[in-house]
Amino acid sequence: MAQAILNLLKSITDVDQLIVALVSMVPLIELKGAIPIGEGLGLPIYETALIAYFGSTLIIIPIFFLLIPIFNLLKKIPFIKKFVEKLEAMLRSRAEKVAANIGGSADERQRQFLVRALLIFVAIPLPLTGVWTGAAIAVFLNMRFKDSVIPLALGNFIAGSIVTLLTYLFHDYVDYIITGMFLIALIMLAVAIIRIITAKPKADSNGQEK
Repeated sequence: MAQAILNLLKSITDVDQLIVALVSMVPLIELKGAIPIGEGLGLPIYETALIAYFGSTLIIIPIFFLLIPIFNLLKKIPFIKKFVEKLEAMLRSRAEKVAANIGGSADERQRQFLVRALLIFVAIPLPLTGVWTGAAIAVFLNMRFKDSVIPLALGNFIAGSIVTLLTYLFHDYVDYIITGMFLIALIMLAVAIIRIITAKPKADSNGQEK
């Protein structure tokens, strides 16, 4: 299966470095999947790690500044309006939980705690803990870009370092790692879609569904 994944990616472009960069920008996969893929393509581990890191870190900028405008635009399309609203509510709820866990919110000037929480959240190389989710959390907590970009980038560096080390140590099993990462990503995507579809709309203060 790993070879089939690599062949599929090679059908998009023959430039291995570009494949790694593009994969590192994909939500759920990010550098956690891009680094093993680069290893599977035969690129040097240090080159793969650098490309994956910069690719997945650069995506922070459009997420931070375009996420809300894109959501607002998509909510104008009738047949996906409800889905987008539920996705937005889910991300906002996750952001509120992060704030609650450190005993405050961005509005209460607990930014220093949020910065640390954001760094730790992104640094753990697990599904749904990458820069996509981390940047979305920062957006929904109304954190400033300059307060968010450093912990996001540093957390991503730590996560990338862990994945790079594991990929290097388990080089002989890289095919299994690639297959496992993509299967996990597909499962998490399916679970997320089901949760969004089945989520009940929140009621406002008057008891009306939003």
